[in-house]
Amino acid sequence: MSRELFCRGECVGVLLYDPDADKLVLIEQFRVGAIDKPQKAWMLEIVAGAVEAGEHPDAVAVRESLEEAGCEILELLPIYEYYSTPGGSSELVSLYCGKIDSRNVGGIHGLAEEGEDILVHLVDFDSAYQMLQDRRIETALPIIAIQWLALNRPWLRQQWAGQAQQA
Repeated sequence: MSRELFCRGECVGVLLYDPDADKLVLIEQFRVGAIDKPQKAWMLEIVAGAVEAGEHPDAVAVRESLEEAGCEILELLPIYEYYSTPGGSSELVSLYCGKIDSRNVGGIHGLAEEGEDILVHLVDFDSAYQMLQDRRIETALPIIAIQWLALNRPWLRQQWAGQAQQA
């Protein structure tokens, strides 16, 4: 028996969250994988990026948050490490929640040399959760991250209470 394996490497996703404002960052960008449905090719996601050789996933979370959303992470909390589709891919995902100060969040970000054109949305938690229920968010990383936040939000807000604007 033989099996086909798509060697994908490691990637990072980070849910950027301001516990004091109870708001999170969603980014909107074009995704070629959804091109067959052009009305859905611009997708709502969380910050994410590939882990390059020699990089630690924590460092990628910090770097990508600045590049894709203009956000400085004040504290980084690991959520999960999982294989995205182990039936045919080696991709290992490290998922984090990053504490931010959301007072100056917004705009268009991304690296021109990577062809990124990323619109940053600051969304209150209830609106983000409603987007899940309305199926407006259609990729695994934000679905998992927002559901994790729904389960852990009271605890996380208590842990990070009053710290977002102090750091």
